[in-house]
Amino acid sequence: MFQSRTHTCNELRLSDAGKTVTLVGWYENMRKVSKNLGFLILRDFYGTTQAVIETEEMMARLSGVNTESTLSITGVVRERSSKNPNLPTGEIEVVPTDIQVLGRCRYNELPFEINRSKEADENTRLKYRYLDLRNPAVKERIVLRCNVVAELRKSMMEHGFLEITTPILTCSSPEGARDYLVPSRNHPGKFYALPQAPQQFKQLLMTSGFDRYFQIAPCFRDEDARADRSPGEFYQLDMEMAFASQDDVFAVLEDVLPPIFAKYGVYRTASSAPFKRISYHDAMEIYGSDKPDLRIDLTLQDAAACMEGCGFGPFEGQTVKAVVFSDFKGSRKVIDKICADVEVQTGNKAYWFRLDENGELVGGISKFLADRKDAVIEALSLKPGDFVGLAAGKKLVAQKTAGVLRKVLGNTVEGHMNKECYEFCWIVDFPMYEIGEESGKLEFCHNPFSMPQGGMKDLTEKDPLDIYAYQYDLVCNGVELSSGAVRNHDPEIMVKAFELVGLGEDDVKAKFPAMYNAFCYGAPPHAGIAPGVDRMVMLIAGEESIREIIPFPMNKTAQDVMMGAPAEVDPQQLKDVHIQVVMPEKKEQ
Repeated sequence: MFQSRTHTCNELRLSDAGKTVTLVGWYENMRKVSKNLGFLILRDFYGTTQAVIETEEMMARLSGVNTESTLSITGVVRERSSKNPNLPTGEIEVVPTDIQVLGRCRYNELPFEINRSKEADENTRLKYRYLDLRNPAVKERIVLRCNVVAELRKSMMEHGFLEITTPILTCSSPEGARDYLVPSRNHPGKFYALPQAPQQFKQLLMTSGFDRYFQIAPCFRDEDARADRSPGEFYQLDMEMAFASQDDVFAVLEDVLPPIFAKYGVYRTASSAPFKRISYHDAMEIYGSDKPDLRIDLTLQDAAACMEGCGFGPFEGQTVKAVVFSDFKGSRKVIDKICADVEVQTGNKAYWFRLDENGELVGGISKFLADRKDAVIEALSLKPGDFVGLAAGKKLVAQKTAGVLRKVLGNTVEGHMNKECYEFCWIVDFPMYEIGEESGKLEFCHNPFSMPQGGMKDLTEKDPLDIYAYQYDLVCNGVELSSGAVRNHDPEIMVKAFELVGLGEDDVKAKFPAMYNAFCYGAPPHAGIAPGVDRMVMLIAGEESIREIIPFPMNKTAQDVMMGAPAEVDPQQLKDVHIQVVMPEKKEQ
C-alpha cells in the first residue's frame, strides 16, 4: 500500500533529528558493510538522502531488490557521524523502521549507470530516455527549460501581450521547408499540414483587431537535424504586434531576453539594450557570417589587392579574405588542425602565413609573398607575431570560408574571445530577393510576407537584387535565435512582390486566400518575430546539442527510438484515410 511521504529526499536537516519520517524515491545504490549494516542512498526528484540499514530484518527487506526500484522508507532521523558537506542532507541520515517496495526494477543490469548516463551512446540514451532523465544532471536541464518558459510567459504578459493558441491542423503553405502532411478521412485525396510556424494565423490575428499576440508555439518541419536544430518539431516564442515598426519589436525583445539569460544562464552577463545592429552586407564583409559570434574580436579584411599576381593559383582572379590573429601562440599542429576543421565545415581550403619576431613572412604560402612583403604588411597592418589566415574564391564563398576560419580561430586559440557572456546582435537590411542556388531563378531571400523597404516604388523601379526588406535576425553567440520582419500588409504590394518570382495574383489568392482577403478589409501595419525556445535554453544551459534540453527528442535521423516512430500502421488505418503506400524500388547491387 502506498504511503505518502512526509519529506522529500532533499529536505531533511540537522534540526529534524529525532523525527519519524517517510521518504519515497529510487533505490540508487547501497554500500553493504555486513549482513546487518549497509548505507543506502534514496533519490527522488529533489535530491538524495542516506538511510542506514542496521538490522538483519531491514536488510532482508532489500534481498533481491534491484537498484532503481522505488521504495518507501519510514524511519528516524539522526545526526551523521561522518558528515558530507557536499550534500544538502549531508548532516543527517535516516534509520529505517520499515521499508516497502513500491515498484520493482526487474532487471539486474541497467543499459547505463544512471548518474553517468551522459557518457553513454546517444541512441542508447534516447531509447531509455526515461532512465536518462533520472540522472539529476539531465533532469535539471528540463527543469531549467520549464523555468525559462515560465519567465518568458510572465514577461510577455507584463508587456501587454495575450497568449493565444493557433491551429495545429491547417493547410500546406510555402514556408521554406517540407511539410508534415495529415490525410483527411472525410475528404478523400486531401490533406492537412502541420504548421511550420503560426505565420499566417498570427498575421490574421492582427487584422482581427488583436494588438499584441504571443504563444509558445509548436512548429513542425520535415528537415534534417543539426546540433542546434531538432528534426520534426520545435518550439518558438512567437509574437506579433499591430501598428508596430521594426524598432518596436526590437525594444520588446531587448527588454525581455537579457534578464532571463542573466538570471538562468551559465554566463551571468548579457548584452543590454540596445543590441548592436549590423546590416547583412556588413555582417558578411566584416564577419563572414549572417550570424556572427561577437564574443570573438577578429574581423575579415580584403586581401585581393595585395595578393594580386603573387603567383599562388587559388588566389588568381578571386576574392581573397584575410583574418589577422595578433600575438599568435599556436603550434604548427594547431594551425594544421584549424585549416582541416575549416575544410571539413566548408569544403574549401584555408591558407596561412605568419610574420615572425624578426619581421619576416614565414610558413604556409609565405614564399609567394616574398617579393611584396612590405606591401602585404602595410595592407593588413601586420605586427611581429601576427598570424594571417586566408580564404579565396567567389565573393560569397571567400566570405563564408573566412567566417568559419574566424570562428575556428577564436574558439581554438586563446586571446581573442570572451566566452563568459551572451552577446546579442540584430542582423538587418536583408536583400528581398536572391538567385536560387539550385533553380538559378529569382527567389525570396527570406520571408515572402516581408515588406520591401521602398514599398511599391522599389518593386517597380529597382533591380530586384537591389531591393532590401524590413527583415531581421536575432543572433546570440553565433547562433541564430530567430528571423522576423515587418509584414507586407498591402495586397497590391504583396501581389507585386510575388509577381517578381513568377507568381501572379491568382497564385497569391490561391495559396494565401485567408490572408489576402483579410488584408483587403483594412489591415494594420504589423511586425513580429519568433525566437526559438529550444535554442535559447541550449545557450542558457551552455549545451552543445539541442537534444540535451528537450524532454523526448528524436535522434539525428528523425527517429524516436524510444517509441519506435516512425512506424508502419495497420492496413485498415491506411484504408480509412484513402492512402496507398508505394515503396521505392530497391536499387540493384
